[in-house]
Amino acid sequence: MAEIQPENMKGTTLDIAAENRARLKQLFPTVFTETRNDKGELTESIDFEKLKAELGTFSDLFESRRERYGMEWPGKKEALHLIQTLSSATLKPCRQESVNFDTTENLFIEGDNLEVLKLLQTSYYGKVKMIYIDPPYNTGKEFIYPDNFSESLETYLEYAGLIDGDGKKFSTNTANEGRFHTKWLNMMYPRLYLARNLLREDGVIFISIDDNEVSNLRKLCDEIFGEENFLADIAWEKRYTRSNNSKTFASLVEHILCYRKSELLAEIKEPRNEKSDSIYSNPDNDPRGVWTSVSYVNPASKEQRPNLYYGIENPYSGIVVWHPTNAWKYEKSTYETHKAGDKLYWGKNGENTYPRLKKFLSEMDGGMVPVNFWSYDDTGSTDEGSKDLDGLMGGKVFDFPKPHGLMQRMAKIVANQSQDIILDFFAGSATTAHAVLDLNKQDNGNRKFILVQLPEPCAPESEAFKAGYKTIADIGKERIRRVINKLNTEEEGKLDLDNAGKQDRGFKVLKLDKSNFRQWQKLEPSASTEQILDQLMLHIDHIDAKATPEELLYEILLKAGFTLTGSIETKTITGKELFSVSDGALLLCLEESVTKELIDAVIDLNPQQFLCLDSAFHGNDQLKANAVQTFNAHNMQKEKHNQILFKTV
Repeated sequence: MAEIQPENMKGTTLDIAAENRARLKQLFPTVFTETRNDKGELTESIDFEKLKAELGTFSDLFESRRERYGMEWPGKKEALHLIQTLSSATLKPCRQESVNFDTTENLFIEGDNLEVLKLLQTSYYGKVKMIYIDPPYNTGKEFIYPDNFSESLETYLEYAGLIDGDGKKFSTNTANEGRFHTKWLNMMYPRLYLARNLLREDGVIFISIDDNEVSNLRKLCDEIFGEENFLADIAWEKRYTRSNNSKTFASLVEHILCYRKSELLAEIKEPRNEKSDSIYSNPDNDPRGVWTSVSYVNPASKEQRPNLYYGIENPYSGIVVWHPTNAWKYEKSTYETHKAGDKLYWGKNGENTYPRLKKFLSEMDGGMVPVNFWSYDDTGSTDEGSKDLDGLMGGKVFDFPKPHGLMQRMAKIVANQSQDIILDFFAGSATTAHAVLDLNKQDNGNRKFILVQLPEPCAPESEAFKAGYKTIADIGKERIRRVINKLNTEEEGKLDLDNAGKQDRGFKVLKLDKSNFRQWQKLEPSASTEQILDQLMLHIDHIDAKATPEELLYEILLKAGFTLTGSIETKTITGKELFSVSDGALLLCLEESVTKELIDAVIDLNPQQFLCLDSAFHGNDQLKANAVQTFNAHNMQKEKHNQILFKTV
């Protein structure tokens, strides 16, 4: 009888190409067929002629032509391949740098954002409501990138000083090549592609950018998010005084491109504020409250809209008014409703030639339609961003930070629910975290943030380095700590602390690192006996001896599809210590041995998943086979949502 094996947990990130093929197969199962590859092995492949027929494009006149509408650049194919390259890395928890580690749902992740975005795919796919990024602008010197994208994890580990290496590093884009767009596009394309996966179907991304790359970024986003999902190119007034250092035009605005994930987000509104409400008054003492008015005259002529051309009686004079050239905005039946509802304003004593329609503030529950020009009055300027950060940190530690009011305006528009997740994977000085924490205090919300920042070294001559900050990531973490202390201090002594107590004022620090599980490497046919033996040893002891139980736990959470912020508690079951995650949805045993009694007890608890070490069976194939049979028997008696997934690591 063949040996029965539990499913092994994958040690790598989500296989995006495989996921895309699976979705395609659900839509068009008939286009998949079996062929033999170069080695004569049977493999599943796609019959593209059948697919074209299914899509109705088999007679497309342009199919055989070389010309295509789209954006191309050198390296695009390699960038796409990079998206599909799996990562075996992990995120290791760092309690000593965190605040309220065990209870917080906010994350600060230190590492290369490309690797981190890959790692987040399984746990956070389709869960992020809003993304804001302020990526490096392509001015010829600001942005850094790995020299070898195909070895991004190893490159990062050497760059961050986590392993000894042979000189791999992240290099600064030089002035000679900075004006060429290729490297910037190769850096942005895979990150935006992976970021889209993390958005909810009603999610939105905001991207700050300057004039150098805005046209390329717009085309890039049209390709990744879909041209139909473009929402706005917002002009943000970053400063209000011109610089005479410029030899041509002084730049007072920056672009913020805004895209949605899908058409599921059909409408967005901006909350009303004191400035927008200031136009409302009540000159006629209307019992319905303050109001403003809008013109009743249609821009269209009476010839263009004859159905909207009719006489309107002035109730004060009794005169029937016809506009000499234009139609009205509303049909006559709607006008009659407005008239009956006393919503037409003719002036205090009926002196207006034409009526205006009253709009009451009490009717404006849906907020306001946002506009694509954001003034510094409403969102803050770069000067304000610098002033706030300098005051908080006790000196200048970061150049040109964005004002946190800018991110708050975005969040108010699209992330207005208490549990919405906001992601920033070019975190810089952590302005986004500052914005989220402060906004939660303002409106008693409980939005969550995920920040990702490369530990880019601060220059030895910089004020930040002199103040004790070795990396940009260090600045961001300290800023969040100080914001939390400031908010807590401001509320000390107040009588009502109930709402503040419910807010999440903490953050969990995680750091990108190599896996705690030694990875099986694919060997070439010419591999030596020593190499084969080294790989075989991984089956005996594949866990890093230096790895702590908590580090193993977080890697398993990441790769088993659980968020990194769910509740975690330890339970003792039949004498074995287990981690219970998300109120028992996952039970994880890292003990060196398991027993039949433990398996039976886990069955009774009915978690969604049970994971244990493969080595815990000590080569006892009978015990392993019995465990699999026990879980299978349980699952056969249960509905799908009550079945238990059994995996080993």
